[in-house]
Amino acid sequence: MLKGKTIILGVTGGIAVYKAADVVSRLKKQGANVEVIMTDGAMEFVNPLTFQTMSNNPVHNSMFNKIEKFNVEHISLAQKADIILVAPATANTIGKIANGIADNLLTTVIMASNAKIIFAPAMNTAMYTNPIFQSNMKKLEDLGYEFISPGVGILACGDYGAGKMAEPEYIVEYIRGALMEKDLLGQRIVITAGPTIEPIDPVRYITNHSSGKMGYSLAREARDRGAEVVLISGPTHLSPPDGVKVVDINTTVEMFDEVGRYFNDCDVLIKSAAPSDYRPEKSMENKIKKKDGEIDELNIKFVRNPDIAEYFGAKKEEQIIVGFAAETDNLYEYASKKLKKKNFNFIVANDVTKRGAGFKSDTNIVTIIHQSGKIDEYPIMSKESVAKIIMDEISNIIKNKS
Repeated sequence: MLKGKTIILGVTGGIAVYKAADVVSRLKKQGANVEVIMTDGAMEFVNPLTFQTMSNNPVHNSMFNKIEKFNVEHISLAQKADIILVAPATANTIGKIANGIADNLLTTVIMASNAKIIFAPAMNTAMYTNPIFQSNMKKLEDLGYEFISPGVGILACGDYGAGKMAEPEYIVEYIRGALMEKDLLGQRIVITAGPTIEPIDPVRYITNHSSGKMGYSLAREARDRGAEVVLISGPTHLSPPDGVKVVDINTTVEMFDEVGRYFNDCDVLIKSAAPSDYRPEKSMENKIKKKDGEIDELNIKFVRNPDIAEYFGAKKEEQIIVGFAAETDNLYEYASKKLKKKNFNFIVANDVTKRGAGFKSDTNIVTIIHQSGKIDEYPIMSKESVAKIIMDEISNIIKNKS
């Protein structure tokens, strides 16, 4: 969340201005204070009233407004910013800043600020690939300015290629990561997520209701706090988090093998996946067909899958291992047994029968049980908030070990 943070959003003259309004909305929903500076070109595309309404702040444009109180605008804006984001950022504005030109309010605020400056470029492909623009961008990158890479697709001019401004959701995720304390810098964290699937025949399999949302939220949180993250994921409909190494698997055995590949070199293993405990003893090579006259039942023999958490819990040395327990009854009893049996540092337990705590939900209701026996209960909250709590616990363990 961005509560208490001030984001200065510089909006320059490009057709992607409409996306900037969505950026403001998303930043506000995360608790940020957003101050918008519009260039004259931006105001040719969108009325400032749009940004004023969405930000709940006056829109800034002129360096020469009548002074109502003694507060030099470009200096006060520069000083209050935690981050200055320019989105969309045109080649013209980037070129000015790269060459020290401060001829409007936005470029002057950037010149006067010590805050982190982030650009989200948006322009025609030919402009983006132009060596002059590329030189300006590299010059700014070498000076510590950051760029959110544009997407590739059909542009407003009809051309196809690089130059589309990054999507608002990703821009806000990038901002959130840029402002987060890097307390997990240098930590190597392996996270398992989602379900596994066990084939019965070429067209059928067994699985469970896990969506992977908790694991993916953990991966983003760990990444934003500076960790090197490997996300071992069963099949989901989620977009892979940028900046995270994603390893796709299908079966529990495949997940077991991939955890083994990374375990010895990791500092933390988070077992948030829901791997299948059993698999068919034999997966049929051909589709199982119904046959006339046969009894209307199908018997399949199942065998145990490897218990990933228990195996690596027994093998761990200095690693921190975090487990999960999704239960329908006797939550504390079952979770506590699993904590001890599998040698977890702590376990995150939830009752999936509770409204807002089950699989596929965007929220969760968790209880954390520690090796010491300490129990922390939490109310319903987003899975992003749960991920923050879990990473806080991991960070505290790391600090206490050092």
